[in-house]
Amino acid sequence: MRTLVLIALVGLAAQLVDGGLGMAYGVTTSTLLLMIGANPAAASATVHLAEVGTTLASGLSHWKFGNVDWRVVAKIGFPGAVGGFLGATVLSTLDASVARPVMSSVLLVLGLYILYRFTFKGLRKDRLGRKIPAKFLSPLGLFAGFIDATGGGGWGPVGTPALLADGRLEPRKVVGSVNTAEFMVTLAASLGFLLHLGSQGINFAWVGALLIGGVIAAPIAAALVKVIPARVLGPAVGTLIVLTNTRTLLSADALAAPALASRMVLLAIAVMGAAAVVYAIRAHRAQVRADVVAAGAGDPGTPAADSLVADQPRRGRTPVG
Repeated sequence: MRTLVLIALVGLAAQLVDGGLGMAYGVTTSTLLLMIGANPAAASATVHLAEVGTTLASGLSHWKFGNVDWRVVAKIGFPGAVGGFLGATVLSTLDASVARPVMSSVLLVLGLYILYRFTFKGLRKDRLGRKIPAKFLSPLGLFAGFIDATGGGGWGPVGTPALLADGRLEPRKVVGSVNTAEFMVTLAASLGFLLHLGSQGINFAWVGALLIGGVIAAPIAAALVKVIPARVLGPAVGTLIVLTNTRTLLSADALAAPALASRMVLLAIAVMGAAAVVYAIRAHRAQVRADVVAAGAGDPGTPAADSLVADQPRRGRTPVG
């Protein structure tokens, strides 16, 4: 019972992050299931079965709050479903002893990408509002869906940063559209796992616990997506994913790292992650201040604009008289 409560809480927390950041539900929950000894294919199948419900709830919630671009959902979702089914087929054929380090490696790379992307990169704004071509969305969906099924997560870590970096869709609609399209991906991946694995190794009590936590969190996350600073949340999630999957790889038979060396590596990652979060907080605050000044400079009636005008003589203009 304690394990089920823990899994439900993880599902709730992961969905809050996923609904606000557009990623990390799959990689977070898959990492937990691997840590408690689940078979990699069964872990991915469990997560995807739960996500059929959580992504449906999340998509409906984002639609209610106006966070969905349905054209983007269609162009990225259907190829994503194909990629998800293919990824489930591939993972189902791998031996568990091979699949575990492979899956942890995929999750580790995704965690590093999340950590880097949200620590050092801001959100592009110069192309906001332009139409996103299908030749960009469809291959992105196919690749993200395949990675999602083989890694137990990856739809968000691949799709969300790519669309944010593209800069043609406002961030809240990136998150809402990616979350909504994920329903198609998880449904196709789940069908693929059930077709190739049956119910072998799938703990339906775990599915239910993840589903309950995720459904509770989905509408809360959709409401908060407009105010959550993704740049701060991203490094924290990325650090957690990198830390847990590095631990899994260090304990694998192929590496069998000494205990002291493993602890030193994990401590170094934790320190690096803490520094990344601090850096991201400072960068976010600096960007907020810059946006306030820019908005004030465009409105002569604001205190910010008035202070800029009053300060102009000290910036090289010679006062008259």
